[in-house]
Order: sequence, then C-alpha cells, then structure tokens
Amino acid sequence: MKLVQLIICLSCILTLNAHANKPNFIIIFIDDLGFGDIEPFGSVLNDTPHLNRMAAEGMKLTSFYSAAPVCTPSRAALLTGSYPKRVGLDFGSWSGVVFPRDTEGLNTEEITIAEILKEEGYATACFGKWHLGDQPEFLPTEQGFDEYFGIPYSNDMWPPHPPAQHWEVEVCPLPIIRQDEVVDTVDFMEEQGDLCRLFTEEAVSFIRKNQDNPFFVYLPHAFVHHPRYARPEFLEKVGIDPDGPLDNERLIGDHRGYLTAQRTRAQIEEVDWSVGQILDTLRELDLDDNTLVIFTSDNGGASGCINTPLRGGKGSIWEGGMRGPAIAWWPGSIRSDSVCQEIATTMDLLPTIAQLAGSQAPTDRKIDGKDIAPLLFSRHGAKTPHEAFYYHWQTELRAVRSGPWKLHTSGELYNLEEDIGEGLDVAKQNPKVVERLNALLDACRADLGNPANIRQVGYNSNPVHLLPPVE
Repeated sequence: MKLVQLIICLSCILTLNAHANKPNFIIIFIDDLGFGDIEPFGSVLNDTPHLNRMAAEGMKLTSFYSAAPVCTPSRAALLTGSYPKRVGLDFGSWSGVVFPRDTEGLNTEEITIAEILKEEGYATACFGKWHLGDQPEFLPTEQGFDEYFGIPYSNDMWPPHPPAQHWEVEVCPLPIIRQDEVVDTVDFMEEQGDLCRLFTEEAVSFIRKNQDNPFFVYLPHAFVHHPRYARPEFLEKVGIDPDGPLDNERLIGDHRGYLTAQRTRAQIEEVDWSVGQILDTLRELDLDDNTLVIFTSDNGGASGCINTPLRGGKGSIWEGGMRGPAIAWWPGSIRSDSVCQEIATTMDLLPTIAQLAGSQAPTDRKIDGKDIAPLLFSRHGAKTPHEAFYYHWQTELRAVRSGPWKLHTSGELYNLEEDIGEGLDVAKQNPKVVERLNALLDACRADLGNPANIRQVGYNSNPVHLLPPVE
C-alpha cells in the first residue's frame, strides 16, 4: 500500500514539475478546411499521416466550433475570446469580411491572446493570413505580436480572381508583409502555392530562435482557401502536372471540377506536411512535453472540401459551416488517443491559454470564451462550460446549441447526438426543449442586441493600399 502511495506522489510531483515552466502555445488555424477533410475525422481521400499521429498522441475535439462561418469574424473571435458581434467585427465595413483598404479592423483596445502572453514574458509571432484589417494600426504588431510575416487578407483578394471586378475597392497586388512593411507580392499561381512553405519555415525558425524561452506561435495558413495551388511535389502526388493549366476559370466542365478537387487534395496534404514540420521541430528540441498545439479550421469547408457527415459548409450556420476538425496535442498532459465530444469553441482558447500561462482572461470586459483545460486534460466528470453556443450569420442570430439540442431561429430543432446531419426536425415532439432554447435565444438578443454590450470596432477614416515601396 505504501508503495502505491509513493508511486502516486511521485507521479504528482513529476506532473507539477512538467508544468513548472511556462508552457509554449501554438495555434495552427487552417482556412476553409472541412470537417471530413483529414483522416482523423474520416477522410478516405486525403493522406494526412502527421495529423494521424497528432490525433493518436493527443485529443480529437468533435464538437469544436468557430464563432462564425467566414474568415474575419472567426479570427476576431479566436484572438479576443469574444463573439465577433461583441468586438464589432461580425461584418466588415460593407461586406461579411474586411477587404483591402477597409476602414475597419480589430480595435487596438481589444486584448488578444498575444497581448496576455507578452505580459507573461512570452515571445509572440504570427505567420500567415491575418484578415483583421490591413491598415498599420490593425496589423499583428499592434495587437501583441513581436513578429509578423504573412498576407494581410485573403489570398483571393488579388487581381486574377474573377469577382475582383465586382468589389467596391480597387484590387492591388497581394502583399506579403514583414512586421508592418510590404516586402514582396504574390503575383502568380506558383507563388500562391508557395505560401504554406513560407509560413511554415518562418514558424520553425521562430521556434528554434526562442526554444529557451516561452513562446506563442499563431500560424493562420492561407491554405486551403481559393485560389488553390500547392508546391510541385504535392501536385504531382495527386496526379496534377505542375506545368499544366494554372487558372481554373479558363477550364470548363468536368475537367475544371476534377482539377479543383485534386488541388484541394494537394493543399490539404501540404498542410499535413506543415503540421509535421512543426511537431518534428518540437520533438527534436525536446519541447514537445511543454507545448500545447491546437489544430483547427477557421470555418467549414468551401467548394471542393468535404464536410461529411455535417450538413452545409462555409458561409452557413448548419454544422458544416461552423463545426471544424480540431486536435489538441501536448504529450504527457493531454491523454493520447482521446476524444472529447463536449461543446468547445475557438473563443475558449484565450481564457484557457491565459490560465495555463499563469495569467487570466481580461476582467474589465465581457469574454464569451471559457476555460476548457478540464476537458483537454480529461479530468473526471469534466463537462462543457457552455450552457449555450450561439450561431450568427453576419449581424444576425440564427441558432443556438445547448447540450445535444440545436434550435434554429426559423423553428427547426435537431438532436445533434442522434442526427449530426440535421436532417430530422423534431421541434413538434419536444415543445419544452424548444421553449428552453427560445429563452436562450432571447437572452442572447438582450445581450448582443444591446449597444452597451458591444465594443467599438477599429476605424480608419483614410485607409490606403499596402503597396511595396517604389524603387
């Protein structure tokens, strides 16, 4: 008996020592990745060995939500721990997302994950797609990040994209920014296909440079957003000739659809490569047992991606629009090959990471995210901290989930545990559930419908295009 007690005590001491140093944090945020696009979540099309290993060594979160079905609001929610509407970024100045030279962006008065961690002595960096405003005061270096290298908005916001002619702003070359200066532009499809490599190598270099200090890496990839292209070795692997036609819009019929699907495969498999580069670097530097890595998507999959078995996709408030594949990895702290089915969201990352770093979420404002460490660490009896999760489409409240139940404002009720595809409306059979969830919807309207509970969006009355310096 004494031997058993000694072993338990030693185990507790080792666990405490492992957490004595401030843990590192890495968030890998994929663009437009569908729920069923990777093997750990059921894909039989895409080869994702590194994500397979990540899931085997960590935890799959199968009810993990983005706070919006499109780019800008979902990123605002992740970094601030708040519903997009609460921070004024549920809708851009004239569209559902912010555009080049937009007047709006993330207010510098918001407190981001990066700012919390900087206060705790962390080195912080963002490598990839920002999409929270392209004016100088909105960029990552003004939002708590020591280093930034990436593109300021979506990779399709460039002249070759056909809808560009219908946008209300002049479209200029897609800039690549280091810190707050344009250092290059993306001008050709081949350069689109090199973005994943560029951002990954920057992240690996940052990790190596800061291996002796606590760090936070936010890696919001441009992949797998349209226009889709990848490096030659990944295109060749899925049967695409890298020297063949580059522009999907010039192709027609079945060939165009086939090419889109195969390019999507190539991008997903290159994303898997990127994950492998990050995790292998952590293992090599013996940082794996002191680093929490979160992998997920900013919203549901767009065309060419797979959201099965969920209904809908990007841009919708069906499950396929906001529930994404998510994996949490922290060897020695997160139980290997585990699954969490409880409701969790990207908004939960701010309070969870703050607590793990020895800090706390801001107390001078409403934060909608909750600490989900008990879920990540499989603590006995751990349940979701959310009584309700709300689905918004731009400025409109459209649905609420509480437990297994999801009620749309149009009146349909679905039991997601029994009907994950939202195919059978059971509102008539469950009037009390409908009544309870309608009360939750009313509570949300009273909260986020009250201007006093909405914080001011960042605003620049004289925005200019980010362009490379004139030589």
